[in-house]
Amino acid sequence: MRTGTAEEIRTEPTPAPVAVVWGLLVLNTLGSAGAKTIVPLPRSLIQMVTMGSLVAAFTLALALNLRLRVRSSAFLLLLTLLLALSVISSVHLESGFGALFRCFRLAVFVGTLWLVSRWWDGDMTFVRHHIRMYFAVLGSVAAGLVLSPGAALPDLYGGRLVGALWPLTPPQIGQYAAVIIGLTVLLLMGRRTDRTSATVVIVPSLVLLALTHTRTATLGLLLGLALAIGSLVLTSAAARRFFAWAVVGGTVTAVVLGSALQAWFLRGQSKENFTSLTGRAKVWDALLSAPRSTTEYLFGVGLGDKSYGGLPIDNSWLAVYHEQGAIGVGLVAAIVLVLGGVALLRPPSLARACAIFLISYCAIASYTEAGLGDASPYLLHLTVAASLLATPVPAGPPPAPGVPRRRVPTWARRTEVS
Repeated sequence: MRTGTAEEIRTEPTPAPVAVVWGLLVLNTLGSAGAKTIVPLPRSLIQMVTMGSLVAAFTLALALNLRLRVRSSAFLLLLTLLLALSVISSVHLESGFGALFRCFRLAVFVGTLWLVSRWWDGDMTFVRHHIRMYFAVLGSVAAGLVLSPGAALPDLYGGRLVGALWPLTPPQIGQYAAVIIGLTVLLLMGRRTDRTSATVVIVPSLVLLALTHTRTATLGLLLGLALAIGSLVLTSAAARRFFAWAVVGGTVTAVVLGSALQAWFLRGQSKENFTSLTGRAKVWDALLSAPRSTTEYLFGVGLGDKSYGGLPIDNSWLAVYHEQGAIGVGLVAAIVLVLGGVALLRPPSLARACAIFLISYCAIASYTEAGLGDASPYLLHLTVAASLLATPVPAGPPPAPGVPRRRVPTWARRTEVS
């Protein structure tokens, strides 16, 4: 694998099959645990599909980039260091042979990101791929709701929306909906899509987000959009208008629907259950108070299923601390800080605003959701942010007289779709 020059990397536009690679990565990170589906799917079958999609993504990315030209970045370098740390922490098998399998999965995942980095040039290509793929996932959720409302809104989850066709939990659905809503709003504000297309994405996604009753995703969406739009206020009249209307609309909604919003936010929980973050705080306290050797403190116990004592950790930082140690926490913090720092140093632009939204959303969600230290949707969100922050590559000088232009096959031509 070698880093190509700017002119070499930019000789061809992003091939259309890169969208397929991205879709396969999204499929891999959907997970295999969740609600009961209409048609029971064995977990082994789901794991076979998700792992097969990752291998297929790597194979296709390698076929598209046989010359192994990549765009080096601090983000990918830190991810590679996190992978190496994960292998070191897992080799002792404290978390069983499953830890080594998870390391292999993370290695293929990171390798695929290296291969597709060739086409990172600060444009909206990967943002559009991201929206389309997760909108397709939400389409399956909506289809399950129509086919079997009882299975999609089970009592086991307190009537919150789950995946009835593919086992997705309410926090997963809320995350996907919030991310594509935020990105679509920014594209609409930047005039990169039309109102009809934006409405088709935003309205159904808002309905699904409301049905999940996911507080983390809602707060991440609102705060992430506030930061992203705030980064454009000084240079964009559309951002100023949107910000003003959002403040007025939010104030009116809070006054008129205050009690209904409070009931939605509390989800019928007691004060004690709410203050303990639905029992998460008890798991966190137990994890932090558990004795650890120096090796476990520095390197963790190896990649696991993000649980402690049989209960989910539901915090990215504590999950990384448990599995990859204090060094892992430092690497993950460096990933977020480097991306955030680069975003702040960039001049105001739509790409920068989208990157700020994704970075801030992941930072906010990391408090009650795990995933920053392993192959997950959160790493895909940060990857899109990294692609947006990549320095645009010049098209290169025209060919010399007498030298024929290089013909690009039809399937490799870039297409911009609103």
